[in-house]
Amino acid sequence: MELSTKNIEALSVDTIRVLAMDAVQKANSGHPGTPMALAPVAYTIFTKFLRHNPENPLWPDRDRFVLSAGHASMLLYAMLHLTGYDLAIEDLKNFRQWGSRTPGHPEHSHTPGVETTTGPLGQGFANGIGMAIAERFLAGRYNRIGHEVMDHHVYAICSDGDLMEGVSHEAASIAGQLGLGKLVYVYDDNRITIDGPTAVSFDAEDKARRFEAYGWHVQRVEDSEDLEALEEALTRARDEEERPSLVIVRSHIAYPAPHAVDTAAAHGAALGEDEVRAAKEAMGFDLDEHFAVPDGVYEHMDCRAGGRELEEEWKGRFDAWGGEFPPLAEEWDRAWSGEPEPGYEEALPVFDPVETEKLATRKAGAAVMDAFKGYVPTMVGGAADLVQSTSTSFKGGGLFSATHTGRNIAFGVREHGMGSAVNGICLHGGMVRPYGSTFLIFSDYMRPAIRLSALMDIPVAWVFTHDSVALGEDGPTHQPVEHYMALRAIPNLTVIRPADANETSMAWRSTLEAEGPVAILLTRQNVPVLDSEAAEGALRGAYVLADVDDGGGEPEAILIATGSEVAVALEARELLAEQDVAARVVSMPSWEIFDAQDEEYRNSVLPSEIEVRVSVEAGVTMGWQKYVGFRGASVGIERFGASAPGETVLEELGITPENVANTALGLLGRAEQQVEETPGTPAFEETHPAEGHS
Repeated sequence: MELSTKNIEALSVDTIRVLAMDAVQKANSGHPGTPMALAPVAYTIFTKFLRHNPENPLWPDRDRFVLSAGHASMLLYAMLHLTGYDLAIEDLKNFRQWGSRTPGHPEHSHTPGVETTTGPLGQGFANGIGMAIAERFLAGRYNRIGHEVMDHHVYAICSDGDLMEGVSHEAASIAGQLGLGKLVYVYDDNRITIDGPTAVSFDAEDKARRFEAYGWHVQRVEDSEDLEALEEALTRARDEEERPSLVIVRSHIAYPAPHAVDTAAAHGAALGEDEVRAAKEAMGFDLDEHFAVPDGVYEHMDCRAGGRELEEEWKGRFDAWGGEFPPLAEEWDRAWSGEPEPGYEEALPVFDPVETEKLATRKAGAAVMDAFKGYVPTMVGGAADLVQSTSTSFKGGGLFSATHTGRNIAFGVREHGMGSAVNGICLHGGMVRPYGSTFLIFSDYMRPAIRLSALMDIPVAWVFTHDSVALGEDGPTHQPVEHYMALRAIPNLTVIRPADANETSMAWRSTLEAEGPVAILLTRQNVPVLDSEAAEGALRGAYVLADVDDGGGEPEAILIATGSEVAVALEARELLAEQDVAARVVSMPSWEIFDAQDEEYRNSVLPSEIEVRVSVEAGVTMGWQKYVGFRGASVGIERFGASAPGETVLEELGITPENVANTALGLLGRAEQQVEETPGTPAFEETHPAEGHS
């Protein structure tokens, strides 16, 4: 068909295809087939449904669009370019190159109009559900009769891969349970994966019935080229208010490339120059022209004028609302800035060791959350069916459900879905430091979401309790040993393992002030409450908790510990004093925060001239070499745990004051002064099973 005979809609759809083909071919890398197949779907969503303003991609009440099938990134880049976002044709030509604004998979805060980083399949699917939770919560908190300032939809395109990944099952179930009617998802049923037709891996499942069973509204469109049918189905989906919607669209990967259509090869590799030319010929485009945008397409697809009108109309409503409800408007502004209300620091509890001798840091965490909850009115979160054990709920905050916008979300036993949904809640905006919590061992289930929160550098809180083998009888399946290091290995993630109740207050303060994601690791067992004044040093990542008595010169050894093992180090210090060895104890709740301090401060805590150093942490010791140096040693656990009372497990695995003291004596060349192990670990007190998960 000649270009001159095409209507503008068909011409626009084919232009999207050409841009995708050319960009992938120029890069000789990428996924051309899905953008070509889904060009009609993206065109329909962006030009006929999406309430957005390309000139202001961060307008609060815009509709959100998530390309969960992130491998089809050129589909999104073509749409952003053609509809008027700040993404030039040169950016498309630079697809997948160093420093490009068009990376291989969409990246949040890297390209205007990209709402979330996608690529790991299923993550965007779940992010969108978190965005819908945020929209529902903010609407419930701020809308008033006749004054609606939060009312928008979340659109997403997902693939076979998204639906196969387990996280989508969990997230879809959450969405159905919560009745998130603002979700409009399109499933690209192209029946092709990289390994071949879905007949080899994904044909036995009835996807429509699966989503209906979750409580979704499901429709089918049998031909992705039928723009009228697409529009009708999307209209019905948008208008469905009680249930999330899924539109299953039958498409043909790489359409209309004559030899690549419906082939697995078109999924993940450039088509080749000959096939690109053949596809252009089929669409009537100049075979020798690259990145062609025919006359009339830019004008037809430009959404800037319409977007300005939509945002201006919203601003009028917003200003009227703000004039009617000034306190709400002030709170809104603070929430969208991501900042807590002023004065929260003074509200954080201080624990007196005279009044409270020992307390589990998870219990301290509950008290801290109760103290600051009024300062973060849009902070929401929950646990993976473990809130009674993690103690991470806002008392009096109510339960978030299909009929109520409470602050506590019952995620159920769905760690994967919870993590990705929390990211989506944060990405939406207006929600101060959303959080998800579970046992530390299950951070493994959440690792993809945690990693993406760090990659996007978004302010979420991950709260992990039962943080060591000291949890006891549940045994090695539930006892983390490698998890501290596994989390610390993630760039941009701040990990905080507080030693006691007061450091837990400081951990939450650091979290509320941090720019990016933070993981807080808390104990199940009771631990001694330490000096409240010294605990402020935790804000710097590490500090001198105990030093040479009476200013008696420099210490001979430094004991560096985190979390519950700080109490073990303090007792080891006393044992060393009995052997006439002066030792310093450094509490180091956060490697990342300490490493960010200036050199002078770091050297004041860990003077380079004191080479005898022992780290103490109930986990693998890999990584501690950076702090203990060549002459130092690490007391840790280089194996899995065991099922027994927590005190017994710690003793059997060597997390005792005696072992720490003897390790230091050995480094000092005083092996003959070794102290004897004594039964019991005074620093440790097991929580009664009735007080937590057992």
